Amino acid sequence: MPKPATPKEITYSGIPASPGIAVGPIHVIARGFSAPEIFEISTEDIDAECERFDDAVAVTKKQLVELQQRLDTLSGNSDSEIFEAHVMLLEDKNLLEKVSAAIGSRLQNAEYAFYAVMQNFLEAMRRVPDPYLRERTADIEDVCQRVLRNFWVDLDNDHETPKETHILLAYDFSPSDTASMNRRHMLGFATEQGSVNSHTAILARSFGIPAVVGLGASVIQVTTLTPAVIDGYAGKLILNPTPETLAGYTALTEEKEKQRSELDAKRGEATNTLDGRKITLSANIEFIEELNEVTRSGAKGVGLYRTEFLLLNGSDMPDEAEQTEAYTKVVSVVAPNLVIVRTLDAGGDKLPVEPLTEPEPNPFLGWRGIRVSLSRPAMFRDQLRAILRASHHGKIAVMFPLVSSLSELLQAREALKRCMDELDTEGVPFDHKLPVGVMIEVPSAAICADLLAPHVDFFSIGTNDLIQYTVAVDRVNPHVATLYRPTHPAVIRLIGKTVEAGSEHGIWTGVCGEMAGDVRLTPLLIGLGIEELSVSPKIAPKVGQVIRSLDFAQCKDTANEALLMKGSSAIMDLTLAVARERYPDLLD
Repeated sequence: MPKPATPKEITYSGIPASPGIAVGPIHVIARGFSAPEIFEISTEDIDAECERFDDAVAVTKKQLVELQQRLDTLSGNSDSEIFEAHVMLLEDKNLLEKVSAAIGSRLQNAEYAFYAVMQNFLEAMRRVPDPYLRERTADIEDVCQRVLRNFWVDLDNDHETPKETHILLAYDFSPSDTASMNRRHMLGFATEQGSVNSHTAILARSFGIPAVVGLGASVIQVTTLTPAVIDGYAGKLILNPTPETLAGYTALTEEKEKQRSELDAKRGEATNTLDGRKITLSANIEFIEELNEVTRSGAKGVGLYRTEFLLLNGSDMPDEAEQTEAYTKVVSVVAPNLVIVRTLDAGGDKLPVEPLTEPEPNPFLGWRGIRVSLSRPAMFRDQLRAILRASHHGKIAVMFPLVSSLSELLQAREALKRCMDELDTEGVPFDHKLPVGVMIEVPSAAICADLLAPHVDFFSIGTNDLIQYTVAVDRVNPHVATLYRPTHPAVIRLIGKTVEAGSEHGIWTGVCGEMAGDVRLTPLLIGLGIEELSVSPKIAPKVGQVIRSLDFAQCKDTANEALLMKGSSAIMDLTLAVARERYPDLLD
């Protein structure tokens, strides 16, 4: 009998989203409301499958009730009624009986029987003349998707994921999907959609998970358990890798591991340029679990503590006491260095602050950043009071995101003052000189930085958003990804203008966006006068060594030349030339 043919090696090219190499079997996650796996059952299995269906419905109802309660708490209006309708659908006895009957008559697994019944129901809905009823199919699809997902969730909401190490392949991941991944077994991930600048990609880099995004629909036929390699450096997904390919990636992994060990040995050294310019190297964190990595990285403090997952990644918003405990823990671990807490920055491609009855037409230009906090004063008050209370236990600062005008900053400062007055009245100790910063993320803030500077202690430039708003490019849209250019002359000039305004008013300016960790751009940023770089703890040792390899005078000359240039490619070539001269071995 002839041997089966060896599967052919296939390479798909995408966008390198997070560096690293992963080798293992593929685990495919279906897109949205797609048909689940189908298999036959015996008559003896009918009761067990009906019980599985009941459990999935119970978990879904519990989730929907929690969402409804959370929205009631946040908004205090009737928007949550949509979830009441979802729950009512799952309490429809006629529907439940049809699914149970389908399990018995089809002798198929419960999730497929549910899928089949709901597809028939949805098709009937789509044929209804009433446009209002036809529009409700989206709500029903959402409920169906939740139920199907919950066939693999127990009553404690714990996802049942592969027990063996694997590479995840999916259409796309939301930030919450990325955050909740079982990183103990997941080696890396690849997606059809996505952008290198999406919040999901940023999370992957923070976790040190090799990732490739933007592969396109060509990978739709990939099946689970296919052996694969994720090359997060070159942006490749390789299926059925040959022994030669695997050997090459083993050598590359060993080389990168050696480089990482050499950098780790220097992580305690001061981050000064060769001619004595001090640059503060801080860490960006999203989860308290990252604190151990911060202390090992050599970073001097936390330059950006994103609070979205602390506040929004559960069924209930944590109250003031819970937030105080979390911030105090971060401050205690990072002491004696500074922790900069960014107030809630929901919206865009981050977690939504609350479920919306209708999607925003353009979430990046909508309800996000400081706008959310100012429109939810009770929620904002809890966060500000918690930050103030934590300031009694260590060095902490507060930073307001997506400020676009002086009036927004003054409103935020007034809210902070009210919280200070309340705590004074209550006799609660806190740092009355709590540093206050503002994120420069939109052109209006950069252009008016001289108006903002008198009211804050520092600027932190969020380059991810500053770039997308300056060049009008949605940073998570792969169709315009090539237009998202950090060295666009307008972006460089806005950074320079911000630093200049800060310097004139005696405040420092840092960068906490992805540009801070792009070592091709470090000479340019330092030359523009940036005094702090806040990066993922995973890459802090590399960035620290880059700083120590540079000469500030040369960087300043480079920046001055860049400010006169007309094209982004020329500016990139200019800063890259300095990088190649000073630290060629640290460029991926």
